[in-house]
Amino acid sequence: MRAVRLATEADIPALEVLIPLSVRALQAEHYSSAQMEAALGPVFGVDRQLIRDGTYFVVESDGVIVGCGGWSRRKAVFGGDRARDGEDAMIDPRTEPARIRAFFVRPGWERRGLGSAILRACEEALLAHGFTRATMVATLAGEPLYARFGYAVAERYEVPLRDGLMLPVVRMTKDFPCPNPRAQD
Repeated sequence: MRAVRLATEADIPALEVLIPLSVRALQAEHYSSAQMEAALGPVFGVDRQLIRDGTYFVVESDGVIVGCGGWSRRKAVFGGDRARDGEDAMIDPRTEPARIRAFFVRPGWERRGLGSAILRACEEALLAHGFTRATMVATLAGEPLYARFGYAVAERYEVPLRDGLMLPVVRMTKDFPCPNPRAQD
């Protein structure tokens, strides 16, 4: 496995191929084909803002992206950017949690530590930017990974999709210890 690196705009075509492959293969145990297809784009899709913000990571093997995921200091908690107009508003690390966003792994590469490596990179980066809390909207397939990293279930709910379909998801949160106790004063 190669090192985790920041994604660039040049990676977008590869990400647009990877995401549907990942969703259709690795989410199939938890969601119907109709749910997955309806979620591709509005829920599961490339968010170019994460790439522009320098908060989205990829892992490559032999020049092929085999995993991706990121974090955000913006309002959105999930979803591709195709339906979004303009930039999302920035959040204040003193009052709001960072968002863990858009993790996908190429089929055949799951359970090799890619998600863990990307999540560690996200946590290091969000802490460096002053965040002490993180939140995410996890898929049912992703929930075990995040739980292993100390994320707790805050809420289970369903995201409405087209044609009356619903996508069950899990909002998870994690508080990080303050590295400098005086910073809270």
